[in-house]
Amino acid sequence: MTATETAKTPVDFWFDPLCPWAWMTSRWMLEVEQVRPVEVRWHVMSLAVLNEDKLDTLPEQYASFLKDAWGPVRVAVAARELHGEEVLGTLYTALGTRFHNQAQPRTRETVVAALEEVGLPAELADYADSDTYDTELRASHKEGIDKVGQDVGTPVIAVPGADGEQIAFFGPVVTPTPRGEQAAKLWDGTLLVASVPGFYEIKRSRTAGPSFE
Repeated sequence: MTATETAKTPVDFWFDPLCPWAWMTSRWMLEVEQVRPVEVRWHVMSLAVLNEDKLDTLPEQYASFLKDAWGPVRVAVAARELHGEEVLGTLYTALGTRFHNQAQPRTRETVVAALEEVGLPAELADYADSDTYDTELRASHKEGIDKVGQDVGTPVIAVPGADGEQIAFFGPVVTPTPRGEQAAKLWDGTLLVASVPGFYEIKRSRTAGPSFE
């Protein structure tokens, strides 16, 4: 095979560890890596940053959730800054499995367990309450949002478009996670719509919550 034939398509993926829908989409992307020549590059975005100017207008329960959302993204960014971008994917998997599949509490103990699982220092959990890397966090968040626009949430994925430049989308929002050939078909469709100049959105109302099977 030639180098071109073996080259993998880069996909940039922005996530907030606490978002269940981003988690569903991220598991789909890992499945896509198994059935298509794709390489996911992980980035952090933040629901807390996205909504920080809207707290007075949000339901109390969601506003409380957003306060909790600062900790995991700060830890993820600190891990990236101190140990390299390559740790983000495995750390996200360790955090997300605990938060979503196992419904563990969003506590320091849960974060420490995730860090230790992937061989990172437990002391990184201290950054959950620190603004040390908030500038880097906001920069990563802005990079994703600038690609897709302000009226979206997480996840954001950026894929090659018709002219080779990246096209970014919010989503796809899906449950349960597509596997095997279904995952491949959804990926192929994502590339197809990205190849159409001027395509922006397909949407329908959600009738089911995220299924972490």
